[in-house]
Amino acid sequence: MPQNSLSRELPQYIAVEGPIGVGKTTLTKRLAETFNYDLLLENSENNPFLDRFYQNPKQHALSTQLFFLFQRTQQIQELRQNDLFQPVRVADFLIEKDQLFAQQNLEPDEYELYLNVYRHLTIDAPVPDLVIYLQAPTDILLDRIQRRGIESEQLIEVDYLESLNQSYTEFFHYFDKTSLLIVNSAEIDLVDNEEDYEMLVRHILTRPTGTQYFNPRPSLL
Repeated sequence: MPQNSLSRELPQYIAVEGPIGVGKTTLTKRLAETFNYDLLLENSENNPFLDRFYQNPKQHALSTQLFFLFQRTQQIQELRQNDLFQPVRVADFLIEKDQLFAQQNLEPDEYELYLNVYRHLTIDAPVPDLVIYLQAPTDILLDRIQRRGIESEQLIEVDYLESLNQSYTEFFHYFDKTSLLIVNSAEIDLVDNEEDYEMLVRHILTRPTGTQYFNPRPSLL
């Protein structure tokens, strides 16, 4: 199918979400290449506090979280100012998930401070036409984190990852701001297996509405 024909059938703004290690950034980049979409990435490697957070979460949680909040807010403001949300694009984050991490990582008094800062920021984020939520059990997330070999991420504890995974599940259980596609990524390979990836693309082309589940049988590898 011609590329311009694909673009007319696709949601104009897609956000890919999911816990650490689930593959959201990799899938985001692949979708952008397939559909010739602009990329919007959260660039976590630019956060100077992140490595310190993995080493000592309690001491560096607030600084890490506020940096992410300011970074994501600035990205959205720049896009608004430049009117760049008119073209099609795909992002690897939702601004709403920032509070999910804040509630997970901060002490109660720190969380209140974070919420106070959040309320005073002007956040007018465009709503995606489609959110793709990638799910996987914690043991698979941990295995993927270990295999991709980012040094600081090797310090992530299983209990933290399990709690974060549960928070994502709860967050998207109540998510109703836009169309939501929940993808079981545990037994499919959206990076290296063309059949799995093309199945997902074909489903996106149906313009899913409401909350839908994508749970195909794994390909024979």
